[in-house]
Amino acid sequence: MRFPTYFISHGGGPWPWMLDEWQGAYDQLAAALRHMPQDTGAAPQAVLMVSAHWEAPEFTVQSHPAPGMIYDYGGFPEHTYHIRYPASGSPALAQRVQHLLQAAGIAARQDAERGFDHGMYAPMAVIYPEADMPTVQLSLKRGLDPQTHLAMGRALAPLRDEGMLIVGSGLSYHNLRAFGPAGKQPSAAFDAWLSESLANTGAVRSAALERWQQAPSARQAHPREEHLLPLMVAVGAAEDDAALRTYHQDDFFGGLSVSNWRFGPAAGGA
Repeated sequence: MRFPTYFISHGGGPWPWMLDEWQGAYDQLAAALRHMPQDTGAAPQAVLMVSAHWEAPEFTVQSHPAPGMIYDYGGFPEHTYHIRYPASGSPALAQRVQHLLQAAGIAARQDAERGFDHGMYAPMAVIYPEADMPTVQLSLKRGLDPQTHLAMGRALAPLRDEGMLIVGSGLSYHNLRAFGPAGKQPSAAFDAWLSESLANTGAVRSAALERWQQAPSARQAHPREEHLLPLMVAVGAAEDDAALRTYHQDDFFGGLSVSNWRFGPAAGGA
């Protein structure tokens, strides 16, 4: 059984714990995330999540058996700095990730202290609300080179046949200075380019992603690309598999176009 990979837009800060305050802004994203276990077709043994909110000098994998919480946001209600998402880690998966990367000639290390950041627990609190899915985070590599992250994804592809679900957690549009109506045009232009590019497979798709800065409104959509790089990992690990857009909204926070994608069929073959 081969699992698909995903790129998801993880939303802002601790949004699942503030749904009343957001007044429906996250309803469509929440519905898509809640559907992921059914969409996947089978329960994985664990999730490997690449979050936009962790960068390291070299690829680093979280190895604590019970990671703590990192409240990596500001300006939210006090209660959001005390939330808990008590998913377990998986030292065995961390070891396997490090081995696969090193076998591919990619430097990698483990971090036994790193906790979960909101790029993990915000979406996972919706996908697996019981916190019963072991999860391991894997960092981005500083420099944020697309080709490097595609290669990292390729090295991790065997995990898909070993019962692991690979999830890239970022945002398909991430410009906090042009949010809401101000981001309507650039987010729509960039989202359209992403959809067109991801409709390809193999080397054609990967080459387009390597040149993402040439896309329409690229730097307006991503002044800094850390929220896009998790997509490269998901694509690299499923390079020859077709993409399916599992969520799209063109009025997110008053006008933004944002999307999620699945790469490869569901584990059940759908």
